[in-house]
Amino acid sequence: MSKKNEIKGNCACGNVKYKIEGNPLFTQACHCKNCKLSTGSSFVIHTMVMEEDFKMSGDVASIDLPTGSGKGYNAYFCIICGVYVFCRYNISKGRIAVRTQTLEKPIEPQAHIFIKSKDPWIEINDKKICYNEMYDREKTWPKDSLDRIK
Repeated sequence: MSKKNEIKGNCACGNVKYKIEGNPLFTQACHCKNCKLSTGSSFVIHTMVMEEDFKMSGDVASIDLPTGSGKGYNAYFCIICGVYVFCRYNISKGRIAVRTQTLEKPIEPQAHIFIKSKDPWIEINDKKICYNEMYDREKTWPKDSLDRIK
């Protein structure tokens, strides 16, 4: 049996620390209006992981926020520095979406979604990973990730 991959991350002040045991499922950049509002930025990058692989220490607070699907999600913030560390989408039971820039070694996005709302000054070189809205997960995610979520 091979040793699991371990990825670490934290908030800005170090109160919240986490590790991901095992390989992430998928990393995507979202350019939708809701993500822009929640980050105050042009897009957010999330790395999806299995909830059972996510181990966290430190104190967080959460808030319910809207999504384009209408299903919503819970965002989790460090109670000291306010950094938004991860979220749980209501339609993705058993999975966590980690804010990729909180990782010690951020992961490059495998897809850019909702580029119909992308800011005009953002240029994405690899057009084949761009989607006007959401992608078809069965056609986009790696097979091993799809197998793990079933």
